[in-house]
Amino acid sequence: MDIRKDFADTIGRTPLIRLRRASELTGCEILAKCEFANPGGSIKDRTALGLLLDAEKIGALRPGGIIVEGTAGNTGIGLALLGASRGYRTIIVMPNTMSREKIDALRLTGAEVQLVPPALYSDPGHYSHTAQRRAQELNARDPGGAWFANQFDNIANREVHEATTGPEIFVQTGGGVDGFVCAAGTGGTLAGVGRFLKANKPGVTIALSDPAGSALASYVNTGELKTEGSSITEGIGYSRVTANFRDAPVDLAWSIADDESMPLVHALMAEEGLSVGGSSGVNVAGAIHLARTLGPGHTIVTVLADSGARYQAKIFNPEFLRAKNLPVPAWLDRAFPPVSG
Repeated sequence: MDIRKDFADTIGRTPLIRLRRASELTGCEILAKCEFANPGGSIKDRTALGLLLDAEKIGALRPGGIIVEGTAGNTGIGLALLGASRGYRTIIVMPNTMSREKIDALRLTGAEVQLVPPALYSDPGHYSHTAQRRAQELNARDPGGAWFANQFDNIANREVHEATTGPEIFVQTGGGVDGFVCAAGTGGTLAGVGRFLKANKPGVTIALSDPAGSALASYVNTGELKTEGSSITEGIGYSRVTANFRDAPVDLAWSIADDESMPLVHALMAEEGLSVGGSSGVNVAGAIHLARTLGPGHTIVTVLADSGARYQAKIFNPEFLRAKNLPVPAWLDRAFPPVSG
């Protein structure tokens, strides 16, 4: 019998799939970790589990306590589902610009969702700072009753990817991985996987695929945090170096514009049956760049971070795409014809 003991035990051990179009285009084997197959629907289930297990281990989260976190959505979903399975209440603070689908998914978990206007990290109104203050207010009334997960600067995030995601990729490729590339939000996935792969195969290349408007590609390439452009992708890209991203063993970085990543998202759906979100398009674009840098015959791994179902009103909405001057594939126009009068 193969029975998982609880919700937490269903997280991870996701399949690795060959991306046919990208592989044929580059002459490399481009493989993607299907993190949308996690029970909460994204790679952030791993992050949530790593943060929570660490909090329980060090006594920061006590039985019956309250989980508080600021998130673009997916980490919050993972924390809320894990919290429900372990007897914790969850409070999530997120920007009100995030997709309606993610906001609704969070509310369906039973979490309390507080929406705030988008703000720079330097602004006290930033969603992460707001979440931290909320936890402090709760603890003032009941000391030790609330735990601020702090996914950006809590290195339990990085450590869970070093302990799980990296080893899974290494085993699934038989140690044959030549390069790993993905975007960074908190930086936990890229840093954790990179640290494991570098320790076990020193010649591996680790690369960052960064959405336009983020400063991290500039930081990797020049040492300066400089931004240019903007992106409709959610949950990735940043303008500061988090504790998780600091010292990440990143060799290369590219800035990816929406008009490069969005067609890849739509092609994955139409040609390979893979419904994924915008960050996956950025990741696949980075994998193609890395494959061209290394040359044919190499094995490149990236991440399909979450499902396209969480972004239907945006990246699978022809009207939204046109408003952003982004290309609309013919099949999407047929699927969602304009609404008449």
